[in-house]
Amino acid sequence: MILIVDDDASVRSSLLFLLKRAGYETEAVATPQEAIERVRQSAAPQLILMDMNYTLTTTGEEGIQLLRQVKVFRPDVPVILMTAWGSIQLAVQGMRAGAFDFITKPWNNQLLLQTVRTALDLTEQKKDSVTPISRNEADQKFHFDRIIGQSPRLMELLGTVSRIAPTNASVLITGESGTGKEMIAEAIHANSRRAKEPFVKVNLGGLSQSLFESEMFGHRKGAFTDAYMDRTGRFEIADKGTIFLDEIGELDLSCQVKLLRVLQDQTFEVLGDSRPVKVDVRVVSATNANLAERVQQHCFREDLFYRINLITIHLPALRERREDIPLLARHFADRQTGQNGMPPVEFSSEALTFLQRLPYPGNIRELKNLIERTLLVSGKQRLDASDFETQQTASPLHPRAASPSFEGMTLDELEKQSILRAIEKYAGNLSQVAAALGISRAALYRRLEKYHITTDK
Repeated sequence: MILIVDDDASVRSSLLFLLKRAGYETEAVATPQEAIERVRQSAAPQLILMDMNYTLTTTGEEGIQLLRQVKVFRPDVPVILMTAWGSIQLAVQGMRAGAFDFITKPWNNQLLLQTVRTALDLTEQKKDSVTPISRNEADQKFHFDRIIGQSPRLMELLGTVSRIAPTNASVLITGESGTGKEMIAEAIHANSRRAKEPFVKVNLGGLSQSLFESEMFGHRKGAFTDAYMDRTGRFEIADKGTIFLDEIGELDLSCQVKLLRVLQDQTFEVLGDSRPVKVDVRVVSATNANLAERVQQHCFREDLFYRINLITIHLPALRERREDIPLLARHFADRQTGQNGMPPVEFSSEALTFLQRLPYPGNIRELKNLIERTLLVSGKQRLDASDFETQQTASPLHPRAASPSFEGMTLDELEKQSILRAIEKYAGNLSQVAAALGISRAALYRRLEKYHITTDK
């Protein structure tokens, strides 16, 4: 049963009609006192839709107080707050107090029903006993064929993906550069009900403020200088499917406001056209930044943070699942030999041991580059530890000739030294530096700022 709590009779009637037509059992009350009495009964509601104001005041304190009381009696019941757009900050306070999500008035019926369904789905999954997924089960029941490995950390991750993929929950994927965040986003889409619809990738780190609206929402011919033809935006292309917002932590604050509005209402306006466009899009975001810290530093909007991370998935670094390195090495070698018409190669046990000992600040991307480079340069059909050590020494990521041992160096120190040597090697050409390090230019700029590295170019 879904409990509706709102002092406005017309709101209660509208929600009762909408939810009953969608097949839900519903009940509605007008005051916080009635809500608490209903919540304390033996048969608790499965979900609560709760307004934040019940008198002439508009501070939202009544709603926050009611939410806290509900969470005392029914901590496992999800609560969706209802608020006006101008009171989004109140909803953020509610999220801090334990609300599942919030919707704005007037609401979008389709979006509200999606939010309700997602809340019920995720709550039901929490009640079920969850057993770790096996690699065999992952291969037979789900589309995880592009994800290599069987370590406990990876299987725990795939188990989470398999449970949340069928829902419409927004997902935030975190982890270091090179851990495979985009691949996990693709797996979420491939195992969802939207699998046959578009999967649209957007690198927000490489998107300038001036191009944001045109790229994301599209434009009409003549909307601005150089708009010689109509352009369809990424959100419209992703309609009925999934949009993947990579490097969302790098998005400018002014663009964050525009993104929040479309995520909130799934509605936007094309540049040069005043007619609103409605879409049905699932949002998956990714970042290697600590967004909670950026919120504290006022570099990232807290309301947007809560909107995108209904579910958070953290990807382990490669050094945290070293048992997967032999499988990954085999996969990259087989793919490279197949693409180049080369004979199969073997790895000596010493070679695999050597590969498993490396720190991998560049994670899976670094391992892939090392395998492919060693295979192509050596030309051997059996690779030894010395072959990989030679190529690792030649890489700007690992200047072993100048630093024969990693002992005593932190990963940050190792990464900083690698960047400095790459800058020196390529005479400050940042495009070549980023390519050599196996990272994007945006990721390189973040590291230059992090380590206070200046360059002439």
